[in-house]
Amino acid sequence: MGKNKLVIFGLTVLAIFVLLAAAAPLLAPYGPDEIVASQTLPPSFSHFFGTDDLGRDLFSRALFGARVSLSVGLVAVLISIVIGTLFGSLAGYYGGFFDSVIMRFVDVMLAFPSIFLILAIQAMLTPNIYNVMVVIGLTSWMGVARLVRGEFLRIRELQYVEAARAIGCSDRRIIFRHILPNAQAPIIVAGTLGMAGAILTESALSFLGLGVQPPMASWGNMLMDSQAYMFDAPWLAIIPGLLILVTVLSLYFVGEGIREKLDVRQ
Repeated sequence: MGKNKLVIFGLTVLAIFVLLAAAAPLLAPYGPDEIVASQTLPPSFSHFFGTDDLGRDLFSRALFGARVSLSVGLVAVLISIVIGTLFGSLAGYYGGFFDSVIMRFVDVMLAFPSIFLILAIQAMLTPNIYNVMVVIGLTSWMGVARLVRGEFLRIRELQYVEAARAIGCSDRRIIFRHILPNAQAPIIVAGTLGMAGAILTESALSFLGLGVQPPMASWGNMLMDSQAYMFDAPWLAIIPGLLILVTVLSLYFVGEGIREKLDVRQ
């Protein structure tokens, strides 16, 4: 029962954040880059989250930042799932040479610390939201590939797959119509947890100045802007930090709930 409550909590929080992000232009009292008051005002009825170091309304920036952070997480994880599923299915279904080549490539990618690889790529590119999405997606597919490969190795030996081969089904049909739908459980869970990781990575990149670039608001660069005011105006760091924390925890709760729901052994 406790775990069910955590899943419900996670789904509720995510639904609220998605709705707030979608309705940001309607709900935000000010524009995300509009200077509306004095600098570093504390939270009040006029400015729910206070103002930042330039006098911009933090509540408005948090709403628009939710759109950016959630979009980065979603697009990046979709890229990683597509690439990981493609490589993992080829390696698991065909085995042999394909398996050896693909998994050695996965091992090479895993040998590089992901954050340093992302930083190196971002340093060579022009940092913007699109590059952030693509770079995070291209450097986070290896775990999905391993999961999908393991499922394919297990499922390809089952009787219904052998029957599909016996009646002359093509490899493409067997992979996409017979095996992949039955290997979706770990993919869905990996996608949910991967989105949480992508949001954290975007926040870290923006905090270091290599992610979403100002004046576009994201929770990560809101944290970056707060560095010089940690003691004088702590709400500048606490508010975006809490938003990231609650979002990531909610995704973890939902991912764990999906894993248990789809696990046939439960």
